[in-house]
Amino acid sequence: MNPFRSVGARLSLALLLVVAGVLGFVYLFVVPSLESRLVHAKLSQLERAAPSLAKQVFSLPQFEWDAFAENASASANARVVLYTIISPPLAVAVASDSRQAAPSTDVAHDKLATQAALTLERASGTVTRRGERFAEAAVPVSFDGPILLLSASLHDSLGNVHLVQRRLVLAGLLALLVALVVGYGGAHVFARRLRRLERAAERIADGKFDEPVADTGRDEVGELARTFDRMRRRLARLDHARREFITNASHELRTPLFSLGGMLELLTDEEVDEATRREFLETMRGQVARLAKLATELLDLSRLDAGHLAVEREPVPLAGVAQAVIDEFAAVARTEHRPLELEADGDVVALGDSQRVLQIGRGLVENAMRHTEAGTPIRVRVFSTEEHAALAVEDEGGGIAPEHGGHVFERFYRVEGPQASGSGLGLAIARELAELMGGTLGVESSPGRTVFTLALPAAPHAAERAPEVVRP
Repeated sequence: MNPFRSVGARLSLALLLVVAGVLGFVYLFVVPSLESRLVHAKLSQLERAAPSLAKQVFSLPQFEWDAFAENASASANARVVLYTIISPPLAVAVASDSRQAAPSTDVAHDKLATQAALTLERASGTVTRRGERFAEAAVPVSFDGPILLLSASLHDSLGNVHLVQRRLVLAGLLALLVALVVGYGGAHVFARRLRRLERAAERIADGKFDEPVADTGRDEVGELARTFDRMRRRLARLDHARREFITNASHELRTPLFSLGGMLELLTDEEVDEATRREFLETMRGQVARLAKLATELLDLSRLDAGHLAVEREPVPLAGVAQAVIDEFAAVARTEHRPLELEADGDVVALGDSQRVLQIGRGLVENAMRHTEAGTPIRVRVFSTEEHAALAVEDEGGGIAPEHGGHVFERFYRVEGPQASGSGLGLAIARELAELMGGTLGVESSPGRTVFTLALPAAPHAAERAPEVVRP
C-alpha cells in the first residue's frame, strides 16, 4: 500500500496544513497589523506633542531655538528640528536641530517639513533615511514660519516586530515538525484500529465467525467495532440456522420421499387388502402435503427476498378467516383431544390479503399444536382496537423460554417442542407477510400462556373498496 495514501499520512498532512495555515495567517496578517499599530502609536504620540511645542516656539526669539530644541527633544523623546521658510522658490532650511553634535544634512530636505510649509497645515507619516524608518510630525508655527518637525526612529519598535517574526518562523517550523510527528503517530494508532476492523471484516466475509471484533474505544471507531461484532453474532446465528435448515430440510425431504417410495413399492409388488391400501394412500397424501408445504415456504421465501411477492389490500372479515382455520384443524384437534375455540368480538374487518391472512392464521394454529402437548387448549380470538383489527392465537402450553423469545421470527430458527418439526421458516414468512400488508406480528409468552397476535389496519366503514395491490 502506498504510504502517502494511508489514513495516517492523510491525517498528519491535514494537521500539518492546519498548523501551517494558522502560522501563515499570523505571519501575513497579525505581524503586519502589529507593525502598523506600533507605527500608528508613535505617530499619534508625535502628533499630540507637536502643537504644544509649536505654541512654545511661537513666543521665543530665534537665538533661543537651540536650547528649546534640546529641551523639547528630551520631553518628546524625539528629534526636534526647526526650519525657516525660504522663498522664492518656497523651501525650508534647518535653523535649529536637537542633534547639535552632528550635521543636519539628513533632514535638510525633509518632505514632511516641506509639505507643512507649502500647505501651512500639519503633516505626519513615515520616511526612510539611510535605510532606517522614522515617524515624523511637522507643524507650522505661524504663516511665515518656522516649521517644527518631530522625528523619532522606529528602529527599536520595528526591531521588536522583526524579532517576533523570526521567533514565529522558528516556532512555526518546530510546531510543524511536532504536528507531523504527533499527527502521524496518532493517525498510525487510529489506522491500526481500522486495519483490525478490516481484518475482522475479511474474516466475517470468509465465513469465520468465532473470533470477536474487539475495540475498547469510546469513539466512532469503537462504536463501529461493536456494530461489527453484533453483525458477526447475527451472521453466526444465521449461518448456524442455515446449516440447521439444510439438515432439517434434508430430513423433511428425505423422510416423506422414503415413505412414499416404500409405500409405492408395497402397493406395486405386494398384494394388500383394501383397508391397508386406503391407509397407505392416506399416509401418502399426508407426505405429499408435507412436501408441498415445504416447497410453498421456500417459494414464498425466495419471492420475498426478490421483492416479487404481491399482496392485495381489501376488506377481510377476520371472524370468517378464523372460522376457516378452526374448521381446517378441527379433525386434528379432536384426534388429540385438544379444545379449539373461536372468540370473536363482533364484526372485525381488516385491510389485507385474505389468502395471506388465512396462511398466517393457519401457520399460527399449526405452530401452537406443534409446540404444545396433546390436550392443550387453543383459542383463536378476533378483536379490534382504535386503529387495528387483530387475530390472535393463544395456547396454554409451557411458553417460550426467554433465550428463544427474541429469535422465534428469525429465518431457519426452530424451537424444539413435543412435536417439533418443520423448516423454521413459517413464523419468519408470516411476519414478513404481515409487514407487507402494513401490519405487525408479535408474541407474548409466559409459563402457561403464549399469544401470537396479527394486527392489521382496520378497514374503512365504506361499503365497497377497490382492491389495492401492494408489492414489496
